[in-house]
Amino acid sequence: MARIGVDVGGTNTDLVLETGAGVFYHKVPTTLKNQSIGVVEGVQGICAMAGIEPGEVETIVHGTTTATNITIEHNGSECGMITSEGFRDILHIGRHKRPHNFSLHFDVPWQSQPLVKRRNRIAVSERILPPTGEIETPLDEQAVRDACALFRKRGIDSVVIGFMFAFLNDAHEQRAREIVLEEMPGAYVTLSSEVANVMREYERFSTAAMNSYVGPKTAFYLRDLEAKLREAGVGSKLRIIQSNGGVSTVEACAKRPVRILMSGPAGGVIGGASEGEMVGTGNVITVDIGGTSADISTIPDHQIKIMNPRDTYVSGHPVLTPMIDLVTIGAGGGSVAYVDEAGGFNVGPRSAGSEPGPACYGRGGTEPTVTDAQIVLGRLDPDMALGGDLQLDAELSRKAVEEMIAKPLGMSVTEAALGIIRIINSNMALAIRSNSVARGVDPREFSIMPFGGAGPLHGVALAEAVSAKEVIVPVAPGITAAVGLLKTDLQYEHTEALVIELRAAGSAEFDRINAAVSALRERVAAELDADGIARAEQHVEVIAECRYHGQGFELRASMPEGPVSDDNVSAITDSFHDQHHLDYGYSYREAEVELITLRAIATAKARKIEIPKVAPTDGSSPDRALMFVRTTTFDDGQTLETPRYDRGKLFAGDVVNGPAILIQHNSTTLVPPGYAAETLAHGNTRIRPLGAV
Repeated sequence: MARIGVDVGGTNTDLVLETGAGVFYHKVPTTLKNQSIGVVEGVQGICAMAGIEPGEVETIVHGTTTATNITIEHNGSECGMITSEGFRDILHIGRHKRPHNFSLHFDVPWQSQPLVKRRNRIAVSERILPPTGEIETPLDEQAVRDACALFRKRGIDSVVIGFMFAFLNDAHEQRAREIVLEEMPGAYVTLSSEVANVMREYERFSTAAMNSYVGPKTAFYLRDLEAKLREAGVGSKLRIIQSNGGVSTVEACAKRPVRILMSGPAGGVIGGASEGEMVGTGNVITVDIGGTSADISTIPDHQIKIMNPRDTYVSGHPVLTPMIDLVTIGAGGGSVAYVDEAGGFNVGPRSAGSEPGPACYGRGGTEPTVTDAQIVLGRLDPDMALGGDLQLDAELSRKAVEEMIAKPLGMSVTEAALGIIRIINSNMALAIRSNSVARGVDPREFSIMPFGGAGPLHGVALAEAVSAKEVIVPVAPGITAAVGLLKTDLQYEHTEALVIELRAAGSAEFDRINAAVSALRERVAAELDADGIARAEQHVEVIAECRYHGQGFELRASMPEGPVSDDNVSAITDSFHDQHHLDYGYSYREAEVELITLRAIATAKARKIEIPKVAPTDGSSPDRALMFVRTTTFDDGQTLETPRYDRGKLFAGDVVNGPAILIQHNSTTLVPPGYAAETLAHGNTRIRPLGAV
């Protein structure tokens, strides 16, 4: 049966289709007003390419930026919040930590762009006591009903319920939801204990508020997409990739959209890791450069990293949900270059997107972008974009760069275009260092893997900037994130809060731990049961999130095999000490370790897409793939006659010496002078300095 991966970006929607006849790639413009339209058109188009009917598609795995875009554009739902007396302003106060210690003009997003306005945060009487979760003050049910009346009056239909210590006992939150749904049938309701069942009221409340803020629009999009696919004759299962790299159902993601805030970039990281495995390279720095942003992730020894919970912020708001460790900056093919009021030369983070797009698109855009600079420098051929499907206007690019950059700064058009490229490369190199060098990772031991439609044009320059050992270009760079969607597994996570000092723990504490482990295992297994996954095919892992007594945040530690007891509890503490030493360079082996949270992760293996190998070289010249020769300007200012090669006609083992440009439908690869590009077994390309290949 056929499977499709669909990744929706800010500029293009990328698709990959796997059938018995092979693997097919497709790219269509993103329909920003309603992304589902572009997805359906893309699915129909790629099925036509493969010669199959849409009804033959078994599964569609989707990576979406819908929830992310809501947070960036600040156009989420008007939310109401019901919380404990005395804690109405937790979302405003935050942690009293200055975002920028030495700035007098910094912005505090949770205050300037609150997820729930203060007037819509209603405090009610209730109190649950730590550490046992016993009820001291019953829930004031009439106060909850009064809050609902106020929400109805204000036209609010998305409600957050967050009570103190609900992570120890969620009875009040559950009852409050029942009342809200009685008073406001059809309301979108989020409980803090269901989206972040952990301690720290600010982060827990913020996560719940974010869920309700993005929830209604995200749920509508996912269900609308599912309905439109049905109307188009696509009866396949629709799955959504989550921020942690696992795949979930539409219904689960509609209820907890905080899980998919980083859905879009996650597929790219997984796709990059799998490309590394194909070429036998474990240490990879992925750089996914699309039309709007660049997503950067460091993958050491084939291991995709999960971000520390203290760093999981989205648009300035803390969100306690597992996310793949990556850095996102506003740097892409559509990033706009401009001269600011002080005469400074800037590129991004604002993007022209796909509507109107770069000036060369001829859709009304007049500002120069990175794509326009690439055209001015001859690195992109206007008649070859998307294999000729997208006709670009080189004169519009030249005019935009000249009028907006070159003339104001008193330089030539070529110098201005080179400046745009150098600035955007510098921005991305800084982001790469922040995700590698700043964390103790040496880029000299890593390969840069550029992908996305714009990625391979920047690969060598970025490798030079951070001293990476080589560049690996994936088989289909512009579609790599979509390919990653077909290389991931079903995955669900649930947590249970327990605050226990492990050294002092006795049989009662061990009983609590083991009971919580059993409950968590059953909860995550039930979600896979609902997906039709047999228990024999399910894998459930339980991890302990621990800290030193009094420490601010937790680290993950391994749990022992079987029930926890006095005989094996040291396995948890030893694992925590080891992880702390790995992350921070030191540990305190004699210090008390606290168990704070248990987390269960359930996975079910999915069939992975298999990329076919290309034919090995027959000893003939790579000139069989030569298309034409045109002038191209490189980063050192040289303008050289540069051959273009059809990348699809290169065989495994072929070596193309720079200067050269490798063209394919979904991306273009730049090979500067002094470098050589070698085609690998599956059609991947390794670029190294001449003499190293």
